[in-house]
Amino acid sequence: MPEREAFLSCRSLLREGERQLKEAGVEEAGTDARLLFLHAFSLRWNELLLHYEESPERLSEDGENAVQRFLEAIQRRAAHEPLQYITHEQSFCGLDFYVDRRVLIPRQDTELLVETVLSEQRKRGETLLDLCTGSGCIALALARLGSFSSVTAADISGDALSVAAENVRRLQIEAELLCSDLFSALTARRFDVITANPPYIRTEVVASLMPEVREHEPLLALDGSGDGLSFYRRLAEESPAHLLPGGRLCLEIGFDQGEAVLSLLRAQGFQELRCVRDLAGLDRVVTGRMAYV
Repeated sequence: MPEREAFLSCRSLLREGERQLKEAGVEEAGTDARLLFLHAFSLRWNELLLHYEESPERLSEDGENAVQRFLEAIQRRAAHEPLQYITHEQSFCGLDFYVDRRVLIPRQDTELLVETVLSEQRKRGETLLDLCTGSGCIALALARLGSFSSVTAADISGDALSVAAENVRRLQIEAELLCSDLFSALTARRFDVITANPPYIRTEVVASLMPEVREHEPLLALDGSGDGLSFYRRLAEESPAHLLPGGRLCLEIGFDQGEAVLSLLRAQGFQELRCVRDLAGLDRVVTGRMAYV
């Protein structure tokens, strides 16, 4: 790595960061370098442009430490640690969530689950349960954008619930958080809507995932057992006892799991079943309704 004196400008420092990321095989090297620079120096993009040719150490009283933070962040990203775990930020449904290695990073694909629930909401004051909640992104987005009277978010991981609690605090959104293995802590409680983005990747596929995922994101949130359908079998069997008459179940699924999950729900008496495709034309969400009797 060049000596500190070599960084005569923000431009040269950014170029060094981008060079290291490119050598490490990071696909969006330029974009990631810029985002890490803005994070390290607590700047907006327009502020950086105004000082592009200036010494980075003069950008603030903390300039020298900021340079070191940036270089350390570049090293972490070059090791294929996800950008979001370095910046602790991820946008989801227009909300800024805190994330770290204790939770799965919210994906844009998952926003389709939120959109589907909102499009099917027929009345105000419904109750919502979100299982496998992780960072709480689905539950809190629906709490903010929907018209639910109560929102409960559950996860088997206490670490994940700590992150969800941080997001509840930051976003100032009311939600009940429960440590629960799916419905284990919910006994006789029933809800109008149940959502879940459970682990659904087949065990044999996990090792082939990109390093950002397989080496850094929690295995507990990824591995859906041998065929990837383990959690869907449990959700199909157990959710009827926790849905009110006419209640809805809405699940994110893998791109090749639509027919299998629809079949599981159909066998348990769910009606109005449909599979929603994402922008790429791939199956992404399955939804169904319990009978009104």
